[in-house]
Amino acid sequence: QVQLVESGGGLVQAGGSLRLSCVASGRTFSNYAMGWFRQAPGKEREFVGAISWSGVKTYNVDSVKGRFTISRDNAKNTVYLQMNSLKPEDTAVYYCAAGSLPAGVWARYDYWGQGTQVTVSS
Repeated sequence: QVQLVESGGGLVQAGGSLRLSCVASGRTFSNYAMGWFRQAPGKEREFVGAISWSGVKTYNVDSVKGRFTISRDNAKNTVYLQMNSLKPEDTAVYYCAAGSLPAGVWARYDYWGQGTQVTVSS
């Protein structure tokens, strides 16, 4: 089992920045790929980006290109999502997830955090 706890969400004005953190406990963190997803009210869960155990990154280019950056610190069992130039359409609950591969499909992940709310005001 892997337990994931996200933090760092909040209310920010458009154009601002937030950094989300996701701390893992349980099994060896460095063995897992980590993904970030988000879900806005009335919408399906959307892939934001992922990072492999070795640090290879993939992003949902259409929605976050050039604005969001994923990183991980295996010594701290933590994955981060740095979000810059935030837009109102980025408002959603953000979830981190752990799986065997850095996939863009939520069903490929085995473990999920509880989510953290990000609200971007215009």
